[in-house]
Amino acid sequence: MKKVLAAVLAGAMVAASMTGCGSTAASSTAQSAAQSTAASTASAQDEALTATISVWGPAEDQAADKGKWLPTMCEQFKKLHPKWNLTFKYSACSEGDAGKTVTKDPQAAGDIFFFANDQINTLISANSLSQLGGSTVEEIKKSCSKEIVDSVTVNGGVYGVPFTTNTWFMYYNKSKFSDSDIKSLDTMLTKAKVAFPITNSWYLPAFYLANGCTMFGKNGTDESAGIQFGGDKGTQVTKYLVDLVKNKNFVNDDSGSGLAGLRDGSVAAIFSGSWDAAAVKTALGSNFGAAALPTAKIGGSDKQLLSFSGSKAIGVNPNTKYPQVAVALAKYLGGADAQRAHYKLRDIVPCNTDVLKDSAVSSDAMVTAQNDTFLKTSIIQPFVAAMNNFWTPTQNFGKAIISKDVTADNAAAKTDALNKSFTSAAS
Repeated sequence: MKKVLAAVLAGAMVAASMTGCGSTAASSTAQSAAQSTAASTASAQDEALTATISVWGPAEDQAADKGKWLPTMCEQFKKLHPKWNLTFKYSACSEGDAGKTVTKDPQAAGDIFFFANDQINTLISANSLSQLGGSTVEEIKKSCSKEIVDSVTVNGGVYGVPFTTNTWFMYYNKSKFSDSDIKSLDTMLTKAKVAFPITNSWYLPAFYLANGCTMFGKNGTDESAGIQFGGDKGTQVTKYLVDLVKNKNFVNDDSGSGLAGLRDGSVAAIFSGSWDAAAVKTALGSNFGAAALPTAKIGGSDKQLLSFSGSKAIGVNPNTKYPQVAVALAKYLGGADAQRAHYKLRDIVPCNTDVLKDSAVSSDAMVTAQNDTFLKTSIIQPFVAAMNNFWTPTQNFGKAIISKDVTADNAAAKTDALNKSFTSAAS
């Protein structure tokens, strides 16, 4: 249905906004043309066209009860380009599903789509994600921190317009914990119930990373270095977790039980992300608190828990028939005005450094917690291919801890077995 645009835009303008992802000459020509046309959002430079643009984004961004952020922003974009007679066609596709949904049939997928940065390599390999360039990349680098830019960069190329950081942090009831209490998970557990998703492999690594265990080397990009959760460091963590789940104030956060506990008062702290901000604020009211991760006393000393972090971004399909429109739209949806609206409607934390200075944003404890976590108590989630062997064994290991199949006595053997499983297919 969609074909790579070849000569339609050839000979168009000069500045580059999207560089080639595909391998064909036609693709290069199309993308070069897109670079030039999409370099500016100034409507005076647009050449007249009529197009239907397919936009794949989260259902929540399209829902009427959540403010219809996506269609509203697209209509505003349309007004900025009166020479473009645009019709938008929307489909629901979460950022977390883009890697498997878009790649099923890249030519039939959205002209633009939203994705979590850990799927970049999958999307690139399937010729589903364009490398950006020119003024688009200049704007991204100008408006975002280096860490954010790095999160959408592969081999020096930028693949997507980031619009938020993606990580998890701590929500807590301020009537239960003081500012000092929340620095230590062990202190919190002496005062009230704390829910943590031990059986979720996106959260469980926080303890192993805290104790010096590593994933794919220093920067998470060295696939040959593998995952190193074994040995004494890993065993210390496993023993800590075995004791943790025995604590009368510990609750395994499964299927929303943590948030439910906040609502009924049985739980005083949970670990989650900005997507739960509105629900937590409603549950806690004036006692709403949010903070970066606490420490945990592992192996006899306090260690800083470290979450996975990354970003969410807007990608451009290299198979789009209208790359000049797609790049400009991605740039607009990831721009300052759209990020302000996104935050207002859905608590999506901005990553644009100017927007983060807005008083309404900078005074929000949830925003501070997420950004402090991103900058101080997290690592960029590795997105090497070998991560495919990580998720299921880690989830199963968390379940085994909860079921007490993992004990202090067999912690060393079980931990080494977990570590070995990372080098084989997911079990």
